[in-house]
Amino acid sequence: MLAEAEKFYTAILAARPDHFDALHGLGTLRSRQGDAVEALRLIDAALEANSRTADSASKLGSRLETLGRHEEARVALGRERATRQDRRAALVSRGVALLVLRRLPEALATFDEALVINGRDPEARINRGVALTQLDRAQEALAAFDLVLETAPEHPVALANRTRVLITLGRHAEAVEASDRVLAVNPRDAEVLYTRGNALCCLDKLEEAIESYERAWALNHARALCSVAVCRLALADWSRTDELAAALSERIAEGDYVHPFVAVVLDLSPLDQLNAARNQFRSRQPRAPKPCGRSSSLRSDKLRIAYVSADVRQHAVAYAIVELLERHDRSRFEIIGVSIGPDDASPIRARIVDAFDRFYDVSAEDDASVARRLNDLDVHVAVDLNGPTLGWRPAIFANRAAPVQAFYLGFPGTAGADFIDYILADETVLPFDQQAYFSERIVHLPDCYHAYDTTRRISQNIPSRPELGLPDQSFVFCCFNRTPKISAPVFDVWMQLLAKVHGSVLWLSETKHLVQQNLRHAAAARGVDPQRLVFAPYANRVEDHLARHRAADLFLDTLPFNAHSTACDALWAELPVVTCVGTAFAGRVAASMLNAAGMPELVTHSLDDYAALALKLATDAPFLQSIRRKLAQNRSTCQLFDGDRFRRGIEAAYTTMWGIHERGERPRGFRVGANAEEMN
Repeated sequence: MLAEAEKFYTAILAARPDHFDALHGLGTLRSRQGDAVEALRLIDAALEANSRTADSASKLGSRLETLGRHEEARVALGRERATRQDRRAALVSRGVALLVLRRLPEALATFDEALVINGRDPEARINRGVALTQLDRAQEALAAFDLVLETAPEHPVALANRTRVLITLGRHAEAVEASDRVLAVNPRDAEVLYTRGNALCCLDKLEEAIESYERAWALNHARALCSVAVCRLALADWSRTDELAAALSERIAEGDYVHPFVAVVLDLSPLDQLNAARNQFRSRQPRAPKPCGRSSSLRSDKLRIAYVSADVRQHAVAYAIVELLERHDRSRFEIIGVSIGPDDASPIRARIVDAFDRFYDVSAEDDASVARRLNDLDVHVAVDLNGPTLGWRPAIFANRAAPVQAFYLGFPGTAGADFIDYILADETVLPFDQQAYFSERIVHLPDCYHAYDTTRRISQNIPSRPELGLPDQSFVFCCFNRTPKISAPVFDVWMQLLAKVHGSVLWLSETKHLVQQNLRHAAAARGVDPQRLVFAPYANRVEDHLARHRAADLFLDTLPFNAHSTACDALWAELPVVTCVGTAFAGRVAASMLNAAGMPELVTHSLDDYAALALKLATDAPFLQSIRRKLAQNRSTCQLFDGDRFRRGIEAAYTTMWGIHERGERPRGFRVGANAEEMN
């Protein structure tokens, strides 16, 4: 049908290039095909033709009225009114194309223009609400959807969008109620079932969320199965892990959406992880935008490095990278910050903003505008700190915001985007033999790739074990990783350790009551007293969280997704970490950190060896004490916590990337040597 429509419209335009209906129809078709740029061009041409027709009809009507030919004038003015209604439809189509292109202020203005023609048009009102939602003007968006519902109380599209806005506003119970109103009319609305699941997740009703997601999945919702897997992992429900992993691997092979995090945490193959990233990117950016043209030759005595992030806020990436930003050599580099996410007014955001030479909050700008801004700033290297995580806006980089584009830190895997030239890693987390599974060229930093803020204070007020709910004399195993990282095989090892080390406990981060209940049930099923699992409440201050690590004896890492910043925190607090090397980037990070901390003896290569080493440390007090002494001695001198050494390594990487570009060479993998010089 679409092919026939395309031929029909093309034939009309061959004869009449300014035919409104054909231009509008073909533009709408291009929008459905994912080509928003061409859709906008055609619809703009239709609007121009429409303006000429309306102007001509208006002038003719006025002349006929002057001549007293009232009936003919009425017909001419009626044609003008019909033309205005055609214009309204084209304006709505234009606004939708602008939404796809994230030209949000223009989209909003276009919908407002359509509403001038017909202030009660539900399509224009709903899309206006969508534009306001994407501009983070949620309260105004809610009002826009409510206006539609005043005259059409059960309008399914308005209700569905209202549900999503209610989630944004934190009104999750109302979002569930709004979803239920839609489902009462159409119980097979997969998108609403999926949104309802999201609202239930926010209410910590994960079992109900799973039921809603599974209903959506049964109706072929593209993202629902992935959400089922996330919820089950978050609940520490491993009963269907293998089944879900197999189903998601199949979905990836078919080109469907599976979030790359899920592919990693389920330990899918390296090829699956690459394809999951590629599929996710394609779902967000169906067609590559036209790259920006360079505004100058980029000659400068300093390299301009732009860090682009949605996480300039209380977030692990912000805490990890802030000291690097402060340390950068300003005699050789100009450091530019570009925030594409919310401003939480936190102290860490303020510190990061101060660390940049120039800082831009572009969260309300569309992707093409952000790319042009970086282009106009003559940025040499643009660094994406997100990758496939919340807030990622890949179209900024698809527009080729800078001649060299690199990916760093935000996600332990590939972004799956061909326009990202490099990924910053190290030889442990990402050996060069993994290049086939990464769309970026691999760059090895000299030591551990992961930045850390060594200015972090550790509180002098270390609570006693009883104050923390821990037994005073028993051995304390610890893991402050999030629940989705805890896999059944690792939990099996942990329970074996508790069974063998008399009176020992496992200290975990506090989580939802149902999750704690599931973990305790899992412990009981493995013959361990459930009360030997102790949950640490959230610590409001970072220094207090770091201090309480000193109440533990040994940090047990997770697999296939290691502790990352969490492992660094433990080592900074002088708590030994035992890890097992995995097969993918995410499962090799703690090993990289331990090597850089001068503690390679805490790295194992099988779960049997992991269990044996943890047991030896728990039962051989002199051995544990020797490890703790070594870690304390290394803390002030090791590579992991040498901020200036790390700064020199990453700056050498940027310089090498730019040198490759300046010589007209294609991006290639390389390693930075220990003396911060490029080595092939």
